[in-house]
Amino acid sequence: MIMKGKKGLIVGLANNKSIAYGIAKACHEQGAQMGFTYLNDALKKRVEPIAKEFGSEAVYELDVSNPEHMASLAEKVEKDFGKIDFLVHSVAFAPKEALSEPFMKTTKEAFQIAMDISVYSLIDLTNSLESVLSDDASILTLSYLGGPKYIVNYNVMGVAKAALESTVRYMAVDLGKKGQRVNAISAGPIKTLAAAGIGDFKQILNWNEVNAPLKRNVSIEQVGNSAMYLLSDLASGVTGEIHYVDSGYNIMGMAAAQTNEEGKTVLSWDAKN
Repeated sequence: MIMKGKKGLIVGLANNKSIAYGIAKACHEQGAQMGFTYLNDALKKRVEPIAKEFGSEAVYELDVSNPEHMASLAEKVEKDFGKIDFLVHSVAFAPKEALSEPFMKTTKEAFQIAMDISVYSLIDLTNSLESVLSDDASILTLSYLGGPKYIVNYNVMGVAKAALESTVRYMAVDLGKKGQRVNAISAGPIKTLAAAGIGDFKQILNWNEVNAPLKRNVSIEQVGNSAMYLLSDLASGVTGEIHYVDSGYNIMGMAAAQTNEEGKTVLSWDAKN
């Protein structure tokens, strides 16, 4: 088993539809032991059964914007696991109005919240866990194509993802001196709790399905398997990478097109609907 003997922490799992769930499932199936965090009591009720599903009783309250939570996390993790070999950062947030209003209407406060929760938390979390991360630990975060490219309605979260991807590269250099690795997975659109806040998300799903080379969307299981590889020793020579798991959509330079019954060239989206 690829992850046998490996111990890790999954931060940001919300339910069994989360990408983080797919990652935890893949790691568990390959022998890993894991701890999990929850944001509040409402999510604790969802996370605890999932932890038990994966044979774990290690569940910790963690609001990444709460200094006390961050300061006490390493001690709790060390008590249950000693050192950990991998860390999954699945945390992102922006105020609702920052996603529903035009990007140019983003307030300074909303911008700062999005950057703090979605980006700085990766740096802060890694620093907070420095004492319990093994010398060859692998750290993984989650991005989206809305970082390097414009995606409708993604707004300030796209800017945050761009910053997150740059953070991965800079962290890779600093952590590489210690022998630790950091990477990101840029997953295609998936129906998750977080995605519910993106306007016209169904259209994004349909567009990706029609225009991706594989003509389908990805699942949390597919993302989970790729993540497990990056977290494992199989990827011991990989760091600073943004790994796309999106059925190839990211390679497309323009939308697929075809000719309709009237002989006019139309986008695949228009032809399908």
